[in-house]
Amino acid sequence: MATRISTCIGADLKSKGFKVHEVSGIVPAAEVHARRDYYKIVMVTGDFILKFGDKTMDIDGTYLFFANPNVHHTIIPRSLERSGYACVFTEDFIAGRELTDLVQNSPLFRSSESPVLPLNPEQVAFLTSIYRKMLTVYNSDYEHRDELFRNCIELIIHEALQIQPANQDLREHNAAARVTRSFLELLERQFPIDNPAEPLKLRTAQDFANSLSVHTNYLNRTVKAVTGKPTSVLIAERITAEARALLQHTNWSVADIAYGLGFEYPTYFNNYFKTITGTTPNAIRTTRV
Repeated sequence: MATRISTCIGADLKSKGFKVHEVSGIVPAAEVHARRDYYKIVMVTGDFILKFGDKTMDIDGTYLFFANPNVHHTIIPRSLERSGYACVFTEDFIAGRELTDLVQNSPLFRSSESPVLPLNPEQVAFLTSIYRKMLTVYNSDYEHRDELFRNCIELIIHEALQIQPANQDLREHNAAARVTRSFLELLERQFPIDNPAEPLKLRTAQDFANSLSVHTNYLNRTVKAVTGKPTSVLIAERITAEARALLQHTNWSVADIAYGLGFEYPTYFNNYFKTITGTTPNAIRTTRV
């Protein structure tokens, strides 16, 4: 029969605030865990659906799962077997030491974060050794075993925090890619300019940041990280390219082109264009085919 956390809390956890056990055997149709008085760290290998709060995650392989007392979770199996280890502990068990802050302030136990981390074979071997050590001591009469359990919990959390940054980096990379893509689409959407009476509305990094509801520094940092170019350079390159097209393929005056590209005065446009290209608008116009 499967070892179920919901039925093996028992007197040990209630009296001492800690329990560790092996997860194995046939998986029930579904397990609903709604306890609100203990934390749980599980390393499990299996194929199932994990629902925690309002989130759902497919699990197939070996994962480390962190559950906090404020978020219920449900396990829906897709195969009959699973294996692994679990430890559960109360807030009182870790009270009075730095471990309390580590648990309560860790992103691993936040309801807003994903509490599931995939493990590679090396990580599985290391964490398995910790759980087995706890199991051995749990069934012994070692005088300082509670302190050892607390140290093991702390070690598991620190190992997980070393794993999590890779996932965090991926999320940040994906977020940066999305912001950069939105910026480039917003930039390109303003072109071509077909009426000088309807000038560009977005000409600076601040303009784009406001439109995208992000801080200017964040926009600059993410765009530079993804494209290798500063936001201002990409804007300048696109405005200059449009200016060249208008100078070469329309009969608009330089003043009309300046107004169409959002410059208040033609002299500002002339200076801007020369700074970027090294030549003047009129020089481009006289060389057009």
